[in-house]
Amino acid sequence: MTQVKVYGRDHVLRPLRARLSDVVHAAAVDVLGLPAAKRFHRFFPMSPGDFPTPDGRSERYTVIEVLMFTGRSVATKKEFYRRLYDDFAGHLGIEPVDLEITLLETPRYDWGIRGRAGDELDLTYRVER
Repeated sequence: MTQVKVYGRDHVLRPLRARLSDVVHAAAVDVLGLPAAKRFHRFFPMSPGDFPTPDGRSERYTVIEVLMFTGRSVATKKEFYRRLYDDFAGHLGIEPVDLEITLLETPRYDWGIRGRAGDELDLTYRVER
């Protein structure tokens, strides 16, 4: 189980939303091992007043928060970052300086999914990578 939140300026994020979702999902499937059918993305397009750009960033500044089960190795997480930086630059024109990524991990028992605690689910994929 992984949930992705993407924050950015509305005039940048809205036109890129579908392609951005594809880029994030491809990385999550290939690197984090998520099943292709598991795409839980939320987009938060904001006005410049609600999403100020830090010094040294452009109006394409984007923040990604990924909430996921605990269990992936540091190497896997770093590969996920590298993949997103490369693919955002290559496919979306968002350079690494304009992309911030935060991974938030919680144990499976801290999730409630389909009426059950997450640690009671039979997953079709392996979290530990």
